[in-house]
Amino acid sequence: MKVLGIAGSPNANGNTVYAVKYALTILAEQGFETRFISLADKSIDPCTGCWHCRDHGVCVFDDDMTAIYEALRWCDGLIIGSPVYLGMVSGQTKVMMDRSVALRANRDDPFALAGKTGGGIACGGFRNGGQELTLQNIQTFLLQHNMRAISDGSPY
Repeated sequence: MKVLGIAGSPNANGNTVYAVKYALTILAEQGFETRFISLADKSIDPCTGCWHCRDHGVCVFDDDMTAIYEALRWCDGLIIGSPVYLGMVSGQTKVMMDRSVALRANRDDPFALAGKTGGGIACGGFRNGGQELTLQNIQTFLLQHNMRAISDGSPY
């Protein structure tokens, strides 16, 4: 099984990157093939709602999202990590999520991520909270793509 980890923090050396890489390390030790993407150094234009992707199969923007599309198609499982920003995912994470509509709306290959499994990691301070809502943002993204959303649960 192939698992992609995406860290949606603008900080390339922060807690979110550490947490996603740690999760991927554990999976790699169990025999999974893993890849990691940090959004910290990526240039991704926001979705404009033009629906070029629906009609032509590709996004109108040719930016760093192109490689992320390929990685999302490659994986069987997905981990999205985001820091908590005002009780939600970071802007970098949200822009990546919005642009993924090209994998959902394409008339020739709709719901390209359907059936894959995904989960989230939220990194935030104990004073401000918001981790639950950030995880809800990630879970909503997964469900919008008809993916299986997992969460924590009993290890027994």
